[in-house]
Amino acid sequence: MKKLVLSAMLAALVLGANYTLANTTGQTLTRATAEASTKLKLNQASVEQLTAIPGLGKVKAQAILDHISEHGEIKSQAELTKVKGIGDKLAAKVAEYVSFE
Repeated sequence: MKKLVLSAMLAALVLGANYTLANTTGQTLTRATAEASTKLKLNQASVEQLTAIPGLGKVKAQAILDHISEHGEIKSQAELTKVKGIGDKLAAKVAEYVSFE
């Protein structure tokens, strides 16, 4: 749990520093830069990390982990909809926060 909190704090610090630097040099923080530094690797995430994603509670987070252990890695947003309880809308919302690496 300490590692999770430390990781979250470090990510926030890095994002804050990136945003500050971008604004002080007249550049804007691009969405690609922000996404690259903040997306959670879905197939390596814990229940605690997944529940931090808006729209996912413990039950759906556990369903994702169960699906991964039974069927292997989830490689796309479309595959995420195969998880029990996750439809197209929720998969699209979750996909904003995760990478399928």
